Amino acid sequence: MAKKEAQTDIWVYDLLKSAHITLEYQGSTIAEIDKALKTASKADTGKSGKPEFIGVVKDFVIVIENKVDTAMHECRDKQNNLLEDTASKQDYALNGALHYAKHLIKHTSYKKVIALGVSGDEKRHRITPVFIDDSLYPKELADVETFVSFNEANIDRYYHREVLQEASEEEKTTVEILKDAETLHEMLWKGGLTNQEKPLVVSGILLALREESFKGFSIDDLTGDSVKSDGKKIYDAIEANLTRANVSPTTKRDKILAQFAVIRDNRKINDKDPKSQRTLLREYTEFLRESIHRSILYTQSADDYLGLFYGEFMSYSGKDGQNLGIVLTPKHITELFCDLVSLKPTDRVLDPCCGTGGFLIAAMHSMLAQTEDANQQRSIRKEQLMGIELQDYMFTIATTNMILRGDGKSNLHNLDFLAESPSKIQKEMHCTVGMMNPPYSQGSKEDPDKYEIAFTEHLLNSLSEDARALVIIPQSSVTGKTTVEKSIKRNILKHHTLEGVITLNNNTFYGVGTNPCIAIFTAGVPHSQNKKCKFINFEDDGFSVAKHVGLVDNGTAKDRRQHLLDVWNGRTEAESKFCVETTIEAEDEWLHSFYYFNDEIPSEDDFRKTMADYLSFQFNMITHGRGYLFEKGACDEE
Repeated sequence: MAKKEAQTDIWVYDLLKSAHITLEYQGSTIAEIDKALKTASKADTGKSGKPEFIGVVKDFVIVIENKVDTAMHECRDKQNNLLEDTASKQDYALNGALHYAKHLIKHTSYKKVIALGVSGDEKRHRITPVFIDDSLYPKELADVETFVSFNEANIDRYYHREVLQEASEEEKTTVEILKDAETLHEMLWKGGLTNQEKPLVVSGILLALREESFKGFSIDDLTGDSVKSDGKKIYDAIEANLTRANVSPTTKRDKILAQFAVIRDNRKINDKDPKSQRTLLREYTEFLRESIHRSILYTQSADDYLGLFYGEFMSYSGKDGQNLGIVLTPKHITELFCDLVSLKPTDRVLDPCCGTGGFLIAAMHSMLAQTEDANQQRSIRKEQLMGIELQDYMFTIATTNMILRGDGKSNLHNLDFLAESPSKIQKEMHCTVGMMNPPYSQGSKEDPDKYEIAFTEHLLNSLSEDARALVIIPQSSVTGKTTVEKSIKRNILKHHTLEGVITLNNNTFYGVGTNPCIAIFTAGVPHSQNKKCKFINFEDDGFSVAKHVGLVDNGTAKDRRQHLLDVWNGRTEAESKFCVETTIEAEDEWLHSFYYFNDEIPSEDDFRKTMADYLSFQFNMITHGRGYLFEKGACDEE
């Protein structure tokens, strides 16, 4: 038993180390904590007590008590309260951790303690946090998989979100952006703009506002002049900014300007209102300058602001984006893509269905954050981000988005990806990473090239050998429901390697009704029969639907994400209900649910319950005159 306890201690220590948390083992060098522990006996004898790990992160005391077996995780009364008798405190992890937390509150100046009961091992375990303050009332919190929420970078956010139940800064920002988008949609609706024109007007005005710092544009000049309209002034500022941003060649700049012509030519948004003596364009510009322009100008996050606006416009606009198969990728997924492939600042990234540019923004943000070399940062922006987009207006939005985020637009192309030769793309772009969210539900027997799995094959064929590729596609794509899709899956394995598939939260694309997954490949390397792929069930990703907002972090997203990355990268084991590693066949359904098996050893309680159920069934049958079913040989074949 002592050996097993030591192994548990080492596992917990490794978890702390991976979360960048330093705690002390069975004691403390902090004077007042050391003094308090000298009277912290679980038997309440006034003698010393030694929790497994203890320390301070910011102004929080973290105390951990761990046990070898998950059966010894917690002990509760009939009202589900944690028991505080001596035996429970000594024998159960969570009860022991709670004891130390209360003792520390009473005998130190610290007023915030997070007690963690940990039981089990790397593969099968429970980690339960409880918060205690000077009220001594324990607040039990949701189980976690890692300690990442409690390190210096995350603990304040965890406290405000989980303990105080306050919205995070990120949530507040999202709510504010969506509220702005709702307000702006109502304003744009007055101008009679189409669904495609709305985001173009927004992105065009944001480009024009960039000219303010160069004295090439001023809102004060938007006077509703009948000779040179407000739209013409904004259009000229857009043209100047595209030139300043070195958008080339000329044909590309002209194509983008053609999309912004709606700003110059739409009479309704250029006409002066008789009452206010202002144009709708001036109203739009003033609103955008105060709401979104400043956010883009002064923040360095991976938020796809225009993508958020576009998605919100679509929610009010008859779902045109969905009819076109356009499903915008949430920020937490674009960032997860970067982490899953361990994106490096030397990578060259291709998104062949780039939409508003969400993946490219996340990739640029991730790569720039990993280097301080100015030349390498310039290379990332100018040479290492490749995007292809078929829809003219989406291409224009993506280009604008990348300019607003500090360049990265040099290698965006307004092309039909499926019509382009993969070998040509491979030769010209030399991409080492592919990221894609292809158009959904566009394929058919008559047009099989538009199946999501066909887009995936085309992407894989377009990448350099050994490139990493990730696609977010409907789960049905990897099951191979049609003959053509099954054939494509077989062909993919002939030329490329499937690394694994991650089943996602069904609400990832909230409001769209798509059950997505992430499929991850290595391009240009044939799939070996002995290759073991990872199939992960990540439906519990820490995100849930909030009314009027959509999908938001419920407080556990960072923890769930860290656990996913630890399992994906082989840093920790997981139960088969989370991850199955197995060889595959092309005909298999490449999903966790297809390969899942229950490897959990039944507990003694499970055995008792099963026996009780069986005996109840037997008694019921006997009392109903069917006791013959249990006679020896009753079920034997004649």
